[in-house]
Amino acid sequence: MSSTVAPEQVNRIVGNQHHDPFEVLGPHPVQNSDKTCWAVRAYLPNADAAWVVIPEQREEYPMSSVHDPHFFECILDMADLSNYQLRIKEGDQERVIYDPYAFRSPLVTDFDVHLFAEGNHHRIYEKLGAHLAEVNGVAGVYFAVWAPNARNVSVLGDFNWWDGRKHQMRRLGDGIWELFIPSLGVGTHYKYEIKNQEGHIYEKSDPHGFQQEVRPKTASIVADLGTYEWGDRDWMEQRRHTEPLTQPISVYEVHIGSWLHGSSSEPYVRPDGTEIAPVIVADLKPGARFLTYRELAERLIPYVKDLGFTHIELLPIAEHPFDGSWGYQVTGYYAATSRYGTPQDLMYLIDQCHLNGIGVIVDWVPGHFPKDGHGLANFDGTCLYEHADPRKGEHKGWGTLVFNYARNEVRNFLVSNALFWFDKYHIDGIRVDAVASMLYLDYCREPGEWVTNQYGGRENIEAADFLRQMNHVVFSYFPGALSIAEESTSWPMVSWPTYVGGLGFNLKWNMGWMHDMLDFFSMDPWFRQFHQNNLTFSLMYAFSENFMLAFSHDEVVHGKSNMIGKIPGDEWQKYASVRCLFTYMFAHPGKKTLFMSLEFGQWSEWNVWGDLEWQLLQFEAPRKLKHFMGKLNEFYRSQPALYTQDFSNEGFEWIDCSDNRHSVVAFIRRCKDPQEYLITVSNFTPQPHSHYRVGVPEAGFYQELFNSDAREYGGSNMGNLGGKWSEEWSFHNQPYSIDLCLPPLGVLVLKLDRSKLQ
Repeated sequence: MSSTVAPEQVNRIVGNQHHDPFEVLGPHPVQNSDKTCWAVRAYLPNADAAWVVIPEQREEYPMSSVHDPHFFECILDMADLSNYQLRIKEGDQERVIYDPYAFRSPLVTDFDVHLFAEGNHHRIYEKLGAHLAEVNGVAGVYFAVWAPNARNVSVLGDFNWWDGRKHQMRRLGDGIWELFIPSLGVGTHYKYEIKNQEGHIYEKSDPHGFQQEVRPKTASIVADLGTYEWGDRDWMEQRRHTEPLTQPISVYEVHIGSWLHGSSSEPYVRPDGTEIAPVIVADLKPGARFLTYRELAERLIPYVKDLGFTHIELLPIAEHPFDGSWGYQVTGYYAATSRYGTPQDLMYLIDQCHLNGIGVIVDWVPGHFPKDGHGLANFDGTCLYEHADPRKGEHKGWGTLVFNYARNEVRNFLVSNALFWFDKYHIDGIRVDAVASMLYLDYCREPGEWVTNQYGGRENIEAADFLRQMNHVVFSYFPGALSIAEESTSWPMVSWPTYVGGLGFNLKWNMGWMHDMLDFFSMDPWFRQFHQNNLTFSLMYAFSENFMLAFSHDEVVHGKSNMIGKIPGDEWQKYASVRCLFTYMFAHPGKKTLFMSLEFGQWSEWNVWGDLEWQLLQFEAPRKLKHFMGKLNEFYRSQPALYTQDFSNEGFEWIDCSDNRHSVVAFIRRCKDPQEYLITVSNFTPQPHSHYRVGVPEAGFYQELFNSDAREYGGSNMGNLGGKWSEEWSFHNQPYSIDLCLPPLGVLVLKLDRSKLQ
């Protein structure tokens, strides 16, 4: 029987120009003398000869070259061809493989395509990307990628010598390309070779890949995320039934690549005996290397637990090519960075956090992505993930591209990515970076460099809709989770539910409070009397959103100085001011975030290439400040009045906010039990005030529960000998008052001792 395939079809396969190679390659029924036979076709570049192997029959059938020396065909006179292999001879080498084009039923269904096209396939990461699969009893890896404007797509890898001719993919609906490749497994390195309509080639990492090579290499790696055995079932179940906004939330923000380094001469050995090759960074100090996720579990968790923080916030841990970006220029949104180990190693770190009562928040970057050639930029030869119009699609100041939130599939990519980290890695929250840059079309753009929305405004309506969708989906699947917006403008209802028109976050960073406080504390204390509103203005709007008070990494870099350096005075005044600031912060309504190094008063700015200045802990002042932070967190977590009503004006009452001459403010924090409240009095000058009268709502003994000026913290130990009895002296619109000694640069927190009431 002559060839059953037309020359032009063969030429399209040989030229790697076919949108559906299954039309040509693999098994095809053909008619031969009124009898159905099977034509098996294979394109095998570099092959000298090939045979079809029928394992059950232990028979081999030679294949003939057709229209091209490396295009082979064999006509088999049999009614059924359910299982066969190919034996291939290449020079002196021979190998037997399963034919990828014999597996003809795609694992991506029409319903998957439909949901993805409308932007509602919440777990698209279970379909797109590289997945271990078993088809017709044969194990392998199923590859699928979205590239709607590509002429054709191939899978490249170690297994085919990075030759795009050997594993050409098939196009399904909405531009999804797929192929099952037998016999591949975990650890396979791969990329996609994508050709645009003009035939230009782009080699891309997998947008949905679960692992990538350590930079500067850029290949994706097949990974199985289902092998880790989690031990945090109780934690996850408790979180599901807990309202986080009524709980204490005190977050330790950490960049795990610069918190602490290991020695390059001491590679880490996992419990199973496998050794993790150290990741050496040229910019680090000589002999230094990154700690692994597992080493961080051993060192970071006890440290954070000792300090009393409730959560760790990790600067972005999705794969990124440049260490100096801090993780904020992501190329692998579904891949935990390999700098610190495998996906299972990161799971171990998060699992151990949960077992030690610590939640994990991850910085998430849906606002922009870099232009690296292996990433999302110009993915299929067109502006697929980004806007084609640079007035919408580029952040020139950052050198990055902006996601096209108007496109359903792009929104789907991001929404499912947020869900992915909760689902596969058991994280407890996301902190969404640079929300303001997403919400405003003119963000950091000069006139003429941006275009209005359809109503002539500057608001990015599509971005707002995307954020609502993302938050709605995350909270639908994971009640009790956190979604925190870094949003620096007055956009309304950022932390309000989506069903009332809000963006759906449950927390928003209070950037205004942060700037007011840093401006205030950077002043010479004498001038603070003229800027009392810096202390008090935040309470004018404190309950319009669910605010988180944050001193983040952004405040200790780029010439801004670390916290100690911002504050005037001698060393004692600097450390006293930091204690005063942090105590006021923890007493103020709102959840809390502090960046690493603030807990012990590092003097230098944060350096991404170096360790924190751990050597400072040999000195008394930093050591006592660290001790103070542990005690402050312990006190915060023990007092429901400081966290149960952070977002209601019923949880806060001014006693006096007008004494600017002394730079003193006093207020009450309440919980839902009216019998449970705290009195906070703060003195923001280095001048102590004796016999300072403060109004209180009830008669009795007010115990001094916390004093930031205590000797054990490095203070002057000025206080009130454990507390003060009230007097029947109406003051500050309160029926009673107490006569206090206010320590310099100190904050007192007092509580009525009801056991001493008559």
